[in-house]
Amino acid sequence: MFNLRRLALAAATMLPTATHAQASLAPPDLRGKTVLITGSTDGLGRELALTIAGAGAHVIVHGRNAERGRAVVDEITRAGGQARFFAADFASLGAVRAFADTIARAYPKLDLLISNAGVLVPQGQERRTSLDGHELHFAVNYLPGWILAHRLRPALEAASPSRIISVASIAQSPIDFDDVMLERPGAAARGYGQSKLAQVTMTSLLAPDFAAAGITMVSLHPATMLNTTMVRQSGMPARTTVAEGHDAVMALVRATTLEPGAYFNGTRRATPHAQASDPNAQAALRALSIRLTRVP
Repeated sequence: MFNLRRLALAAATMLPTATHAQASLAPPDLRGKTVLITGSTDGLGRELALTIAGAGAHVIVHGRNAERGRAVVDEITRAGGQARFFAADFASLGAVRAFADTIARAYPKLDLLISNAGVLVPQGQERRTSLDGHELHFAVNYLPGWILAHRLRPALEAASPSRIISVASIAQSPIDFDDVMLERPGAAARGYGQSKLAQVTMTSLLAPDFAAAGITMVSLHPATMLNTTMVRQSGMPARTTVAEGHDAVMALVRATTLEPGAYFNGTRRATPHAQASDPNAQAALRALSIRLTRVP
């Protein structure tokens, strides 16, 4: 588990100067908070769950594998923390909607949602699809975040000031709205980057409205090619540690104020691909997201 001194150092590197509407956990004290971390049975999500639970929050652990989920909960409870595991396969939009509704019923107040679950198809493999027939990266990395933000909004609003942190990436490929599912020859290689830019674009799109309800939405690239199971199985070499990504996310969790819609590269404000702030792209993504998810 990561120590609190290193968390303080990570937060100290944060430069979240805000010039517009702000929201915060005010003060950034996690004791008594309720936090949902998707994809938290392994890698970055797991380490975030251990740290946040160790800081006094009740952590909702999510993943596909019940055995790994129970192991994370057991580790947290043995250390004196509080956690509960919920299983859901994010390759199924029906499962995501059911998961969101289950969380909403169980937790009428939610202080923080960290959208971390994701997939990275190994290099050289052909295009893959979800259980709903959608391109797999877009289906797992992006669409669940859209569903959760909307279905859990009442719980986040009830706990306001609250936050949504989307774990995106610096790997951002423009969304081709004529071929979002990457069916054209050679298009599959753009899948991961397209899904990550969709996350950042969604954050920019929804942030103003959510901020008016006391919910601050931000996104970040935590670190490049973390040493996680997902990266190792992709066939690409790791370039950074899970600890580096952990510290970047915790800096946002701990920051006193954040500008709604902001994007971070590590702990520093950054500028994402221009499509993220393009009104036409945002409108197209909204329409597509509603059509595919039937949410809101």
